[in-house]
Amino acid sequence: MSENKRNKKSVLFMVPSPVGVSPSQRFRFEHYLPGLSAQGIRYKVSPYFTVSGRKVLYSSSNISGKIATILTGYLRRIGDLFRVPFYDFVYIHREAAPVGPPVFEWIIARVFRKKIIYDFDDSIWVPAMSEYNRRFLSIRFFSKVRKICSWSHRVTVGNEFLKSYADQFSQSVMVLPTVVNTEEGHHCLQDQTVNFPAIGWTGSFSTLPYLNLVLPALIRLQEKYEFTFYVIADKDPLLPLRNYSFIPWRRETETEDLLKFHIGLMPLTDDEITRGKCGFKAIQYMSLGMPALVSPVGVNTKIVTDGTDGYICYTEQDWEYRLSQLLENAVLRKQLGLAARNKIEEQYSVRSTTVPFLGIFR
Repeated sequence: MSENKRNKKSVLFMVPSPVGVSPSQRFRFEHYLPGLSAQGIRYKVSPYFTVSGRKVLYSSSNISGKIATILTGYLRRIGDLFRVPFYDFVYIHREAAPVGPPVFEWIIARVFRKKIIYDFDDSIWVPAMSEYNRRFLSIRFFSKVRKICSWSHRVTVGNEFLKSYADQFSQSVMVLPTVVNTEEGHHCLQDQTVNFPAIGWTGSFSTLPYLNLVLPALIRLQEKYEFTFYVIADKDPLLPLRNYSFIPWRRETETEDLLKFHIGLMPLTDDEITRGKCGFKAIQYMSLGMPALVSPVGVNTKIVTDGTDGYICYTEQDWEYRLSQLLENAVLRKQLGLAARNKIEEQYSVRSTTVPFLGIFR
């Protein structure tokens, strides 16, 4: 065997969803896959759920279908154990299996002695589940996160709050932010020279309640200004606003839909779950040349520099005042938006983070 072949690395990705389906996976590691190939690193992505299985899991009923989906995924993971010996690294995003103790991680680390790269981008040790799957809460084993950290060769997380948790159990923890591809996908720049700018928010049904933090300010603002408020999500919150538009989230039109906004919002309450969030809404807005207005929670205050590329809003009055400024001043929107775009390119883009990502496989 040649020296080149002996030195070629290989990675088995054990992840929840198929490629291209989960936003978390897409923006944590999937956009680096071409870089792995370019470096001659062989890889395989093995999802726990199929596309149809995910749909069943997030349906409001069909308990038998959910159980069958979970069991089928478990069998798929057992099959993966026969692949593990042929890979140098096993990259696990969030967990190898969504229920039960960390059996697969223990076998990979302790039996096969493989190097686990463990990645997560939320406070996944905090007991919380979607409203559709609360009955499975007792078998989730949230405490397994600390065990997987302790068994891993390296842990990668999305912000310093997550790192402070992982540092308790691992001596090799690295912050890799959740990023966008500013050359493909998030490569357009919003035109801020419009008379009636729009304000917007994007997210999942589980984060819709955070909109209540800014709703009173939006209601008052619509009495004074002509603007549309957009929500992009998988569920319509039916907000009581005069000019309100809901856009069902679709990956195919993700950037096009975001470009309906001129100002992006990311309100949050302050708790252990929200401090673990990676500020991705703000990153998306800013990458498209929009000022982001955020709550002073977790990594938000690092992503947004107040008054330079967006605003940090502490009170309801802050939200109203800063939005008034931006609605009235196209020059200010453009100035902040361009600074926001530059920051994303320099710190939160695929291009600026590819080298450190590839460096974890050593």
